Amino acid sequence: MKGSMPSDAQARRDIEPVICYPVETLPQPDMALLHEARQTLAKVDEVIVPPRDARCFSVPAGHFFRITSVEGAQVGDLNLWNAHDLNERFYSGKTRALHGTHITTGERMWSSFPAMRPMATITHDTLGWYGIDAYGGSVHDVIGTRCDPYTHHLLKGGQYHHCCHSNLTRALSEHLSLPLTEAEAHVHDVLNVFMCTGFTRDTGQYFMKASPVRPADYLEFFAEIDLLGGLSACPGGDCSAEHSSDVAACFPLQVEVFKPEADLLSQMNASSPSGYDRSHGT
Repeated sequence: MKGSMPSDAQARRDIEPVICYPVETLPQPDMALLHEARQTLAKVDEVIVPPRDARCFSVPAGHFFRITSVEGAQVGDLNLWNAHDLNERFYSGKTRALHGTHITTGERMWSSFPAMRPMATITHDTLGWYGIDAYGGSVHDVIGTRCDPYTHHLLKGGQYHHCCHSNLTRALSEHLSLPLTEAEAHVHDVLNVFMCTGFTRDTGQYFMKASPVRPADYLEFFAEIDLLGGLSACPGGDCSAEHSSDVAACFPLQVEVFKPEADLLSQMNASSPSGYDRSHGT
């Protein structure tokens, strides 16, 4: 039941917002150095993620990795873990709080507590031109969680096994020879690569629309620590209608890993864990 409207309701609505986390003091990546290094990249690995499936891949610190739409408009759900400790993983909520609902070139994927450090920096985004459209939509979001079989069952019934959550669970289980139940506990909220999303202005609901991604579009990252990645080619394809579907047109995604000539880590500030002293209590 809605409460009664106060006489100064409009005045309350008109109060200007305050940014929760001003980022002027946030450590910044050396984009000039990264751009220079991009000119000398040598490909060292490649993984093809089949439609409606997922694969894991490894990226050593100081290397670049690139996610490319190779055949058609396709959205991907990305998980990142510290390759040596799965408990340190991509923290989409804090990344969103620092950088906004969608991320692009020069912004970073931050890890979970207590490390809370940059895991990867976006170095190139061929969809950077899209910006924010008239509906409030943009690409590469950190607001959606990932399509999952639990929500699918709640809303539609049935047992659907190709949701991105399920795909990532199976991929991690196979890659590390973990039981499915153990692997599932490590699957986390994602970076929705290429997905075009936002919030409706009237109801504030999460929406999606056809991704503007084209074959050969890519999103590229610099690995700040040794990474284990997981990428699912979403069963919704370009997510223009639904994101858990056996009828949507779906395409593979390509993950490439590159090594630069220079040892960038020796020229940059290392991505070290947060300096917060937990001994005083969290």
